[in-house]
Amino acid sequence: MKYRRPFFFILAALGVASTALGLASCGARTDLRGRVAGDATAEDHHVDGHADADADTDADAPVDVVFPDVPIVTNCADAGTQYVYVITEQNELYSFFPPTLGFSKIGDIGCSQTETPFSMGVDRSGIAYSVFSNGDLFEISTLNAACKPTSFKPGQSGFTTFGMGFSGAADAGETLYVAESTSQAPRLGTIDTQTFQLSVIGAFNPNASGRCELTGTGDGHLYAFCLPVVGSGGELVNLDPQTAQIISEVSVPVGTSQDAFAYAFYGGEFWIFTGPPNQSTTVTEFDPVSLTAKAVATLPSTIVGAGVSTCAPQK
Repeated sequence: MKYRRPFFFILAALGVASTALGLASCGARTDLRGRVAGDATAEDHHVDGHADADADTDADAPVDVVFPDVPIVTNCADAGTQYVYVITEQNELYSFFPPTLGFSKIGDIGCSQTETPFSMGVDRSGIAYSVFSNGDLFEISTLNAACKPTSFKPGQSGFTTFGMGFSGAADAGETLYVAESTSQAPRLGTIDTQTFQLSVIGAFNPNASGRCELTGTGDGHLYAFCLPVVGSGGELVNLDPQTAQIISEVSVPVGTSQDAFAYAFYGGEFWIFTGPPNQSTTVTEFDPVSLTAKAVATLPSTIVGAGVSTCAPQK
């Protein structure tokens, strides 16, 4: 039987534990910021008004989780820190500013005449990397939507299309992580953005199923949001970036197996973008402390990728 720690069980997973309450005693149920959490439900105001989150009452002792000793980089270009960037099935690039819930169109993407974007990640300097439906990888400027091809070879180690996102690295740099989406058992890998060689880390462990998107933080944490092969509702998981081990997870009543989707972490919240192909996108804000989800905005295009700098606010 597969076993996974609840998502809110890892103490101070985002490095912002509450000093007022301190660490919970062994076995207590805690949220991502280390505070003791009671039973919680997640409200989804987009689908039927309300839906319950996974209220796992697991009370086992904590596991030892070792993350890279990652320094927090603060000398970042404004272009890489202020916004979440999203790319659409209609070949558009937008910025999204979570504090105001506002979208601003940057421009139309001219990367391909025949293929459409599949996913996207953004580095600290504001360069977006977007994989297209045939596996081609492009660099896109978040200033003016200018596009240029990379030397990435599609299909490396079986990775053709994949979710993607950056996370901080131990050398004060950052790493582009990718989650294979062409099988029912996702694998985690990395792409070197200098050589464009892909390296496989391994399959999600325990095995996950469905399509997964990735987002990371400046202090080296990596998260995946996965939609099922069949059905509705997603799983938000905390991944060990070195081993692909699923450390913890929580169910989020957002999305279906048929939806286009993307997501990013910004300002202490997860921002999830979902919608049917060729239709509008709903933006859902998920609070990892209260475990509540609510629809907060829409865009009349189909978002298929989102990227955020690892210099973006973490709280």
